Amino acid sequence: MSRPRLLLAGVDEAGRGPLAGPVVAAAVILDSDVGIEGIRDSKLLTATRREHLARLIRERALDFALGAAEVAEIDALNILRASLLAMSRAVKALKIAPQRVIVDGVHLPQLSCEARAVIGGDRLVPAVSAASILAKVARDAMMADLDRRYPEYGFARHKGYATEAHREALNKHGPCAAHRRSFAPVREALEARATRASPISVL
Repeated sequence: MSRPRLLLAGVDEAGRGPLAGPVVAAAVILDSDVGIEGIRDSKLLTATRREHLARLIRERALDFALGAAEVAEIDALNILRASLLAMSRAVKALKIAPQRVIVDGVHLPQLSCEARAVIGGDRLVPAVSAASILAKVARDAMMADLDRRYPEYGFARHKGYATEAHREALNKHGPCAAHRRSFAPVREALEARATRASPISVL
């Protein structure tokens, strides 16, 4: 008699560090009978390879879902809480209820099922690796959309991370609606523009 299959969902996020854009999480339940060769931590893959694997994951997984926390939520909650909120939304969006969830990292979102946080889970657990790929690909697409709306910042190139080119654009143009005002470089750029715009009083 075969043992019943454990429905395990892997969860990971993308976009905790950038100065702009949402934080995006994915939850994936892989089919143990259908392998996907090459799944690994999304950070170890090229963009082309991530896109290819994301298509396979969406085609072959038993279930997957995305969740996000927007910039306003990041600024209101802080990035850790917003990341956990995005993870919780991803798990809740699954059509199949998992029996167990493994989350990459040390913190767990609020969930209604058994859950475990695993440091390095995106390298150790295939379902978490798959989630890291879907989250990264989805967020990159969102940043490409933001690049079309705000082309002066170069979001499609740096994905909102604090590269030298991004910080130069931020200081030149000031923050846009996609920037996280709770992050120090964005706050400093706002303060610098306010200082430059303030009239100089003459006594």
